[in-house]
Amino acid sequence: MPDEMVSVREVFNLDSDLKVAAFREADEHVPEVDPAYRFNHDVTLAILAAFTRNRRMLLQGLHGTGKSTHIEQVAARLNWPCVRVNLDGHISRLDLVGRDTVVLKDGKQITEFQEGIVPWAIQRPVALILDEYDAGRPDVMFVIQRLLERDGKLTLLDQNRVLDVHPGFRLFATANTVGLGNLNGMYHGVQRLNHAQIDRWNIVAALNHPPAEDEIGIVLARVPELDDAAGRKLVASMVSVAKLTRDGFRVGDLSTLMSPRTVITWAENIGIFGDAGKAFQLSFVNKCDEAEQPLIAEYFQRCFDRELEAPRTSGYLPAEPHPAAAFAVAAG
Repeated sequence: MPDEMVSVREVFNLDSDLKVAAFREADEHVPEVDPAYRFNHDVTLAILAAFTRNRRMLLQGLHGTGKSTHIEQVAARLNWPCVRVNLDGHISRLDLVGRDTVVLKDGKQITEFQEGIVPWAIQRPVALILDEYDAGRPDVMFVIQRLLERDGKLTLLDQNRVLDVHPGFRLFATANTVGLGNLNGMYHGVQRLNHAQIDRWNIVAALNHPPAEDEIGIVLARVPELDDAAGRKLVASMVSVAKLTRDGFRVGDLSTLMSPRTVITWAENIGIFGDAGKAFQLSFVNKCDEAEQPLIAEYFQRCFDRELEAPRTSGYLPAEPHPAAAFAVAAG
């Protein structure tokens, strides 16, 4: 179990007098600390409450806002072991619980039960993060439903065993929706979740786009070569473009939007291509519907006070038609 209490103010640089439980020593499953990471105040306090008070937490938000990374970076500073599992459509119940496999022992092949990630995690002081929680298959989702109870245990039917949960085990999940399905067309493949299961999560927090000043700080922390007067002005213009795409999406003018991840990618690509317009084209514009690209170019012009150059063609001239082809057309 955690063996020390640390100050939230000192460790996370947040305006709070809280002290939270942590481990003195890190093991191989503790994520690496990112010293440049910026913490969201309210979400961080919610995550810390989940770690300290053993609450099951669901973190919801739009893509690219760093939901899983946020949990990982809190765990890294608490030296809390952390494992992520992506609930894509190929993850089955057997992958989570375990299955019988053929192994070689003493030169003979025998059948042996191999535990899945869930039995392994619940018996250890580990924070298990279920990524893309709303994309999981229904049979997979019901595997973890019992774990969401206050005294949740896991029953292995194949082994006739009931596993007690380690007091240091913590359960988190991240999702783009709150179990309502693909309402706006952005998240194909997500499922409508059982409300009885959603109701079992003790804490549900939202992590969406940060304020402009915070987003500028996040981008500069990721791309420190832009952290000068000219670079800060450039990044401020980039964040303004991103905000316009989000406003356009909100009112139905655009079918996609720029996430903070996209802004960071744009800033990194500026270092590669040396031009904000070219990097913008390759980082975001080419992902958008062709009919919406003039509006996105207008957003760029508003924030950068210059036109977004159209991409150049290949430069190859079309080949001259073969004389036989011309003759065939005339004869026809």
